[in-house]
Amino acid sequence: MGEFDGRVVVVTGGGIGLGEAFSRGFAEAGAQVVVADIADEAAQGVAGEINGFAVHTDVSDESSTKAMAKAAHDKYGRIDILINNAALWTAILPMKPWDEIPVEEWDRVMAVNVKGYFLAARAVFPYMQEKGWGRIVNLSSNTALSGVPGILHYVTSKGAAIGFTRALAREVGGDGITVNAITPGLTSTEGVKAHYSNELLESRITARSIHRQQQPEDLVGAVMFLASDAAGFITGAVFPVDGGTTAR
Repeated sequence: MGEFDGRVVVVTGGGIGLGEAFSRGFAEAGAQVVVADIADEAAQGVAGEINGFAVHTDVSDESSTKAMAKAAHDKYGRIDILINNAALWTAILPMKPWDEIPVEEWDRVMAVNVKGYFLAARAVFPYMQEKGWGRIVNLSSNTALSGVPGILHYVTSKGAAIGFTRALAREVGGDGITVNAITPGLTSTEGVKAHYSNELLESRITARSIHRQQQPEDLVGAVMFLASDAAGFITGAVFPVDGGTTAR
């Protein structure tokens, strides 16, 4: 019996990068995984390999998130866990001074990275409330703890994820739902390695207590713990998972 047998997990952005690692990790632990992604081909590929269910999802669009949740519930009869992972990330947001960020770019980051978490959570909430049990895990970033310059919109959005986590935890605790967040460091996904030099990735090592590059698998265990029965009395918490870069 897998740890998550009988559980249904929705992973937004589940077809690539960290989302793919989460999708595979939960599937290996016995969960039924809904790979919710705007990248259809990637989502279908991962879902096919893990016997999951791919659903086209634009997290910035309310009708799309509602349709995703309905499709997941229609398919499996329940939704237990939401991993709020889909985001516009640093590698596709060229660094620039804060006063040179186009307003349209700022709005797009907020629409995906902030409103997307809100919409996805609100879409799955009725199904969790119905069962009196649920887990929501939000992906923030350690850039929100250290204030990395040059990507003000991204850092702001990931700071918002922390406030969202803490406030939502108080809203839904009475429904048996926990809400927590992790703050990863720069992680060596295929996308990151394609956009950043190995020299830059290696330079981050010296800031860590654990002297190596961070891998997607380093985050899977933390996310799965927060989604498990073992974490049933943890909510509103923010866990740094960055090798000790921002140790508290």
